[in-house]
Amino acid sequence: MVKRSVVVAGHRTSVSLEDAFWAELRRVAAARHTSINGLIAEIDENRSGNLSSAIRVFLLLNRVQET
Repeated sequence: MVKRSVVVAGHRTSVSLEDAFWAELRRVAAARHTSINGLIAEIDENRSGNLSSAIRVFLLLNRVQET
């Protein structure tokens, strides 16, 4: 589990994710030509519940849509 600081809606917060999820987050952000903070902000706008969980679900759903 890796904890990193990110900026969401102008506020610094920390997010704990496994290395594999950080790598996938970087990949998706690059594919969308955005930053990790930008992608997390997008996820944050549409979430209900915990941010780390919302990121994991977003990445899993994104992977399913790509296949």
